[in-house]
Amino acid sequence: MEVNHYRISLGPPLYYWPRQTVFDYYDQVAASPVDIVYVGETVCSRRHELRNADWLGLADMLGAAGKQVVLSTQTLIESQSEATTLRRLCDRTDYMLEAGDLGAVRLLQGRPFVAGPHLNAYHGDTLRWLHGLGAKRFVAPLEMSRADLAQLLLDKPDGMQAEVMVWGRMPLAFSSRCFTARHYRLDKDHCEFRCIEHTDGLTMRTRDGEDFLAINGIQTQSSHCLDLIAKATELAAMGVAVLRVSPHSSGTLEAIAALHALRNGASHVDVVPPPDIPRCNGYWHARPGIELIENPT
Repeated sequence: MEVNHYRISLGPPLYYWPRQTVFDYYDQVAASPVDIVYVGETVCSRRHELRNADWLGLADMLGAAGKQVVLSTQTLIESQSEATTLRRLCDRTDYMLEAGDLGAVRLLQGRPFVAGPHLNAYHGDTLRWLHGLGAKRFVAPLEMSRADLAQLLLDKPDGMQAEVMVWGRMPLAFSSRCFTARHYRLDKDHCEFRCIEHTDGLTMRTRDGEDFLAINGIQTQSSHCLDLIAKATELAAMGVAVLRVSPHSSGTLEAIAALHALRNGASHVDVVPPPDIPRCNGYWHARPGIELIENPT
């Protein structure tokens, strides 16, 4: 019998993986205990290993496997073609959408949606406004401390669920500039799709050789892997309905399994991030996000 009443979600894939790798990955996801799966390209429309029809095919497969599927929209819309793709997604009524930007919210015209983390809902007034526009669930901003999240949960409108990311590199910011292309001294329109060489992003280091950030195309991420899995029970007690895992080349299925074990009464489960990616949880403790606080006083 489940002890902790939360659902487990798997966020949209942030990295550019080969086509067959993506299909093999979702075959494993379909057999996992995850409850909600977000699918779709959210970072860069130039990534062409999968087309929209492929994402929709994966959505159908995952739905047939008993998963609740949510289609995620691109976060930064820069071209007419991207706007057209967004409009087509927002016209669909067979799946709920995760709105990556306010343009998607407008196009949905009041239909139910999930407010993505980059809508930046930091207080109750914003949540009430989004709820009035159709948001049924919101993903909390990634840099919120425990105290700030607790207040946000108290202020959220009745009937609106909260979702919190608990594992994976944190997507922090987006830019019209492609950082990966610039790293290779290429321009954005001739990037040679170099993102595909970095299955978990490209770690950037300070002059002193310390990990600082990670770049993933136009996206800036944390260099470290957020790990709040040990806080699953506490988050559920606070009123968080959904705990999110962000996909990586390794550790993802283990993170899902750990959350499943914890909600069934396990006391502690460790999950190893991808190689050479340290863990962090600083934001939760109102500290710099890069820090890892193992035994807080």
